Amino acid sequence: MTAAAPNSKEQYAAHLPALQLLCNLGWNFLTTAQALALRGSRREVILRSRLVEVLQTRCYEYKGQWYPLSSSGIEQIVRELSALSLAEGLMPANERLYGKLALGITVTEFMPDGKKHQPTIAVIDWTDSSANRWDVTEELEVLSAQGTHHRTPDVVAYLNGIPLVVIEAKRPESGGGSHPSKAMVQEGISQHLRNQRPDEIPNLFAYAQLLLSISQTEGRYGTTHTAAKFWAKWREEEFDDAHLQAVKNAPLRPDVRAALFEGKPASLATYFDTLWSAPMQATEQDRLLVSLLTPSRLLEFLRGYVLFDRKVGKIVARYQQFFGIRALLSRISQKKPDSQGGGREGGVVWHTTGSGKSFTMVFLTKSLLLVEALKECRIVVVTDRVDLETQLSRNFMTGGAFGSSIATQKDGERSRTMSGRDRPSASARGPSGSLSPSSTSSTRRPSCPSAATTRRK
Repeated sequence: MTAAAPNSKEQYAAHLPALQLLCNLGWNFLTTAQALALRGSRREVILRSRLVEVLQTRCYEYKGQWYPLSSSGIEQIVRELSALSLAEGLMPANERLYGKLALGITVTEFMPDGKKHQPTIAVIDWTDSSANRWDVTEELEVLSAQGTHHRTPDVVAYLNGIPLVVIEAKRPESGGGSHPSKAMVQEGISQHLRNQRPDEIPNLFAYAQLLLSISQTEGRYGTTHTAAKFWAKWREEEFDDAHLQAVKNAPLRPDVRAALFEGKPASLATYFDTLWSAPMQATEQDRLLVSLLTPSRLLEFLRGYVLFDRKVGKIVARYQQFFGIRALLSRISQKKPDSQGGGREGGVVWHTTGSGKSFTMVFLTKSLLLVEALKECRIVVVTDRVDLETQLSRNFMTGGAFGSSIATQKDGERSRTMSGRDRPSASARGPSGSLSPSSTSSTRRPSCPSAATTRRK
C-alpha cells in the first residue's frame, strides 16, 4: 500500500511531528484536558500540583542534617512563583522570575530546636535533569489579560510546572492571502510578538524563557521581546546526524501514542502510523528541537546563556557563542603538563565585526562562576581604544557581570586599570547577588530522607 502524499496542514507537517520528537527526547506528554486540570483555569498558566510534587523532593541542610521542605515552605515558594506582577511591564516580571529560578527561593522554616532557619531552595535542579519533571502539552488555551478572548500557543513545554518554552508550529509553505510569499516561520514569530502585548497573554510570557517558531523545513528561536529580525537559526556542533536519526525514529510507547491521538480523527492516527513505520530523515525543525530542547542541553542553555541587559533587553546566546564558550571552558580547565605552578592552557578566539564579542565576554564571565574549579577567577579585558573600553564596560555592567543592578559606575571605575602597576580590585564575582553557585549550594545534598519518614519524627 502506498502512503498518501504528506498533508501540509500544521498538524501534519509540524505540530504532531514536534510532539513526537519531544516525547522521544524524554518529555512527558499531557493532553490539553490534563494540562487544564493541572492549571485549574484558563487564566492560570503554571501547573501548581506538578510544582508541589517537585518541591516535595527538595531538601535543605540544618546543623548537619537534611530536612524536607515543610508544607509551609512549599506554599511559600508556590505563592512567590504564582504572584508575578506585571504592573511594571513584562520584561521586569520575566527578569524577576528568571532570578528566582537561577538563584533559588529563600523560605522560612521552623526547626525542631525552636529556631528559625532560612534555606534557599532550588526550584530547578540545574545539574541533574532526572531530578526535574518535564511535561509538554498542546493547544494551551490562555485567557487574555482583559478576559475578552483566548490565545492558543501550539506547544508549551513545562519544567517543574513552570512554562519555560513556547512553540508555534506552522506548515512549511505560505497560506496565500495578502502575503503569499511570507515564510510561515515568520508568521509564528509574529504570533509570539503579538501574544506578548499587554492586552494579550503576557502572563504566559512572564514565565517563558525560550521561544521557538518551527515549520518543518525551518526553525528559529528567540526570547522575551526579541525583535523579529533577531530571531536566530541554530547550527549544531555536538549532536550528529546519527543521533538525530535515532531520536526521530525511536518508536513511541503505546500509551504515549494513545495520548497523542486522543480526541483526534482516526485518519490522523492512520497517517502517522504509516509515516512512522518507515525510517524518516531529520528536518531543520527536528535539528532545532533536539539542539535546544534535549533536557540536559536546555538546563545548560537556560542557566548559563541568558542575560538581561538594561540597554539591549533580554538576550539568549547564539550557537557560536554557546559552543565557543564551551570550548573556552574546556581549554581553561586544562593544566600545562610541564608547568610547575599549575599554569593553564591559553588560546585565541577569532571574531568578526558584529558577531557579539562583547556579550560573549559577559556570557563567559557568567559561565565561569558556574564552574566550581574556576569561580574564583579574575577577568582582565585589554582594549586599544577608548570607545571600545566604554562599550565593553557598559556591556559588563548593564549585563550584570559585576553582580547586582546597584553595581554600576562605581564598581566599574574601581575595576579599571590604567597601567601594568595597577591591580584590579574587583574579581569576576563582584558584589553579593551575582549568579554564583554558592548562592544555591545549600540545596544540594548527598542524600535526603523521604518526606514521610522525616515528618513522622
